[in-house]
Order: sequence, then C-alpha cells, then structure tokens
Amino acid sequence: MKRAVISAVLGAAFVVGTAGCGSNAPPPAPTALLHPSALHKTAPATFKAEFTTTQGSFVVAVTRSWAPLGADRFYNLVYDHFYDDQPLFRVLPGFVVQWGISGNSAIAKAWQNANIKDDPVGHHNVKGTITFATGGPNTRTTQVFVNLVSNAAQLDSLGFAPFGTITSGFSVFAHLYSGYGEGPSNDQGLIAQKGANWVRTNYPKLDWVKTARIVH
Repeated sequence: MKRAVISAVLGAAFVVGTAGCGSNAPPPAPTALLHPSALHKTAPATFKAEFTTTQGSFVVAVTRSWAPLGADRFYNLVYDHFYDDQPLFRVLPGFVVQWGISGNSAIAKAWQNANIKDDPVGHHNVKGTITFATGGPNTRTTQVFVNLVSNAAQLDSLGFAPFGTITSGFSVFAHLYSGYGEGPSNDQGLIAQKGANWVRTNYPKLDWVKTARIVH
C-alpha cells in the first residue's frame, strides 16, 4: 500500500486560495489558530479528548509516550478548538476514518505547511488506534485517522505512529456516511480552499465533527 493512499495531502501539497466575499465567506478565523508556531504546549502524560459528531460522541485516550510529538500536536489542536465543525471526509469501512481539514480556509492555509517531525512507531496500528496522516517523511500537520481494523501489517512499517486509542463511542464510526468513497479525500485541496460551505454543498451526506474538547 502506497503511503499516499492515507496521506494528509495525497502525496502532494495542495494550494489554498483566498476566501471569496459575500454571504458564503467564512467567519473570521480565531487568532490563535492562524499562528501554528504559537501552539506549543506540552501534552500531559495521558489525557482524553471527546469528539462530538453528527452521529454521537467518542473519546480518544492519548498516551504521550507512544508518540510524543504527535501527542503534543493533537493536544494543542484540540485545546484550541481546531477540530470544531469539520467533515469526516474519508470513511472507508474495514480500513479508516479520517478528518482534520479546517472548514475555515484561512485556518487551513495557515496549517498547510506546519509540519512536525516523525515519531518512531511505538505502538501498533491496531483496531481503535488514532494516528496522524502523512504525505511523506516529517509531514504531519493536522489530519488524523482512526483504524477501524488492525492495519499494523500495512501501516507500521510505513512509519505511521499511533498516539492514542478510542476508549468509548467506537460504534459511532459504523454509522458515519461512507457512500462517497474516496471522492471527498480526492478533493482535499478544494475542501481546504473553499471551506465548510463548499463541502456541505458538494458532499451533503457527510458526517461532521461538531466539537472536540480536552476532558479529564
């Protein structure tokens, strides 16, 4: 399996344009999320994040020692509400569910090249684990995926380093709309450039992350 198949950018950087004016223009981006370098908190050794979606809620339990750089990035993204109002754009039963493109084009552009270095694979990509997507070595930014089955044989050797696991609400993933296949994933550049309204118009059946919050 090629690494690009589950990449953040399908193996190539996408270009994010300037949002248009008028009623479809996105709201102003939260200031903190426009400056990725300012989000540099160190995550606790363990923490939980609750994601509320259009099909219910699930909880991610993160173990920082599995992948410290990934855990820190995920902690900051959740802490500053990056994952709010985002499409679950890649739903492949028997493989993965992936998300992590901001519905606000200004935020998506700000994070386009905010890469972090790779972590060694310290835990297998077994069923229920959550891992950052990547477009190649040292290209992790904001996209994550949940393994719906054990993908260790395919993904461990490619350097995908899980940083946590789903501890409740795993059944939510079985109810997410999957009828578009790889269509939305192939349109990642358009999702980033045109934002949430474009996604809702062109892929109206997709499910969404409503909110993501650190919980204790």
